[in-house]
Amino acid sequence: MSTVAVLKLTLHDTLIGYLAGFQNGKNILIFSDAFRRDPQRPTLSLLTSPLYPQSSKILEKTFVTHQRLHPLLSNLLPEGALRELIANSLKVHIDNEFQLLAALGHDLPGALVAVPMTLEEIPEDIKYKLQISDIDQVTHQDIHLANKFSLAGVQMKFSMKAQDGRFTLAQGTDSTLGDWIIKTPSTRHAFVPLNEYSIMTLAKMVGIDIPEIQLVDMADLHDLPPLNLPQEQYAFAIQRFDRHNYNHTTELIHIEDFAQIFGAYPHQKYNTTNYEQIGQIIYQYSSNKIIDIQQFASRLLVNILLANGDAHLKNWSMIYTDQRTPRFAPAYDILMTSVYIENERHFALNLAKNKDWYLAEMKHFKQWAEKVGVPWRVIDKQLQDILKRARALWPAALLELPMAETHKAQLKQHWGLLHSDFRIV
Repeated sequence: MSTVAVLKLTLHDTLIGYLAGFQNGKNILIFSDAFRRDPQRPTLSLLTSPLYPQSSKILEKTFVTHQRLHPLLSNLLPEGALRELIANSLKVHIDNEFQLLAALGHDLPGALVAVPMTLEEIPEDIKYKLQISDIDQVTHQDIHLANKFSLAGVQMKFSMKAQDGRFTLAQGTDSTLGDWIIKTPSTRHAFVPLNEYSIMTLAKMVGIDIPEIQLVDMADLHDLPPLNLPQEQYAFAIQRFDRHNYNHTTELIHIEDFAQIFGAYPHQKYNTTNYEQIGQIIYQYSSNKIIDIQQFASRLLVNILLANGDAHLKNWSMIYTDQRTPRFAPAYDILMTSVYIENERHFALNLAKNKDWYLAEMKHFKQWAEKVGVPWRVIDKQLQDILKRARALWPAALLELPMAETHKAQLKQHWGLLHSDFRIV
C-alpha cells in the first residue's frame, strides 16, 4: 500500500486533468477526455492547442515522472532562494514538486488552478488512469504556507496585492490574489531594484511593451517573512500581466513561458534552443505575427544595447488574453547583468550562432530573420527605429534615472564598445 494525493487541474473553470503524487515520488498527469475532445478548449499550452499538429497525441498520453513534474507544471514553480524558502516552510524536500504545486496551486503564474481532491471526489475511471489501486491510501490535506521562516538569501520575488500604496503578501483567496511581483534587494548584488527599474524604463522609451513598474519603499511591504536583506530603501515592483482586476475581483489571464512550450525543465533554460526557434514559434502561431515578431526582434536588440545577458527561455512568454489565441507577452526581467558578472559579454541563447554582444552586427539579425522566415524589410525598419530612438533619448534619460552611478558609467562604457551598427555614443 502506498499513500497518494490527487490534484484537480482547472483552467478558467474548465476541468483539464488530474495530477497524482505518490509517496515514493512518482507523479502521474492525465488530461480529461472532455478537455481533449473540445475544439473550443481554453489553451493550457501551445502544445495542447488545436493550432498545434501534435496536440491530440499529447492530450491522450499519460505522463509519468519522478519527483519533478511534467515541464508544463514544473515551470510554474519558483526557483532558487524562494523555492528553498517555500520548501522549508512546508517541511518538504526542495525537489518534491507535487507538494510545492499543491501549496501554490491557488496563485500560480497564468490561470491554471490546482486543487486537492478527497477520495470521494475522484471518479473511478480516473483512479484507474492514475494507477490508484483499492489498497492505496488517498490523502487529502489543505496545505498552507507557514509564515515562520527566514532565509539568508539572494533577491526574493513575492506575489503581492497592491492597495492604497501598500503591498500585502498574497494569501490565495480571490480578494488577495497577487497582482504585482515584488523583487526585494539582493544580498549578493548591490542595487538590483534600481538597476531593473532604470533598464526597464529605458526599454520602454524605445517601444518595448512592458507592464507598469515602480520602485516601492521597503516600509510599504507588509506580511513578508523575516529576511536577511541589505539596508537598501527600495524594492522593484512590476504589475502582473496575468492578472486583471475589476469590480473587486481578479481575473486570471493565462500565460506560458518558452521553457513550457519547448518542453524544457528550468535547469535547461540556457541550452535547449536558440532565438531563431523562439522566433519561428512566435511568427507561426501568434494571431498578430508581424507586430509580435517585430517586438521580439526589438527586445533582442535592446538586450544587446543594455547588456542583459539573462534573456533565457523562461524570460519570454506567450499570453492568451481571449483564453485561446497566442500573443507575445509583455517584457519582464530586463536588467543590466554585466555589472554583476565579471567580463560578462554574452547573451543567454544563440542569435545566428553568435552569443557575444560585442561581436553582434546587423547581419546577425538578417540571418536570424531568414531562419525565422520573416521578410528582412519588416525587421530592418523596426531595428533602425529602435536605434534612432535609443541614440536620441537614452544618454540624457540615463542621467535622471535612479541607477547607481557606477552602473551608469558601466552602461555608457558598454555603449561605446558595441559594433558600430549598434553603438549608442
